[in-house]
Amino acid sequence: MTAPTRRQTRAIRPLVAAFVRFVVCGGGVGLASSAAVVLLSARIPMAVANALVTVVSTVVATELHRRISFQSERKGWGVHLRSGVTVAVSYAFTTGALLCLFAVRPDPSPLIAQTVYLSASALAGVGRFVLLRVVVFGNRDRGRGRVRNRNASHEDALNKTSVAMAV
Repeated sequence: MTAPTRRQTRAIRPLVAAFVRFVVCGGGVGLASSAAVVLLSARIPMAVANALVTVVSTVVATELHRRISFQSERKGWGVHLRSGVTVAVSYAFTTGALLCLFAVRPDPSPLIAQTVYLSASALAGVGRFVLLRVVVFGNRDRGRGRVRNRNASHEDALNKTSVAMAV
């Protein structure tokens, strides 16, 4: 196995930093949401409190991810809608994991159920990070609809130089 090159290491660092920011922002919103559901459920039904907090926390988390995790310039309700879709997919994934568990083992211990749920949540979180980074907050080249690389201007300059040298 070969050691990673400096270029690979430099490319990985921003990704890891973005993931750490994603976890901190998402975790912070998750903890605040947990407290909010408990407080609201004393005044309104739990299902209503949960729905309300889920919507508000998704909007807040999306803004935090846009500004802090991914430092993106993309804004608007379209961003929030696409982010909401990633939340729905994550919910479906974790629910599916629990349904599979209960189909295989109708009466699992709380430890096993929690392990399955947390494992599914971790996988869903990683998937959500990737979708948010690439699809929701990825900088798109307007003309071609492709994700634009941070080093694109440098690469464009190299390509132009290569073409000029070849001619």
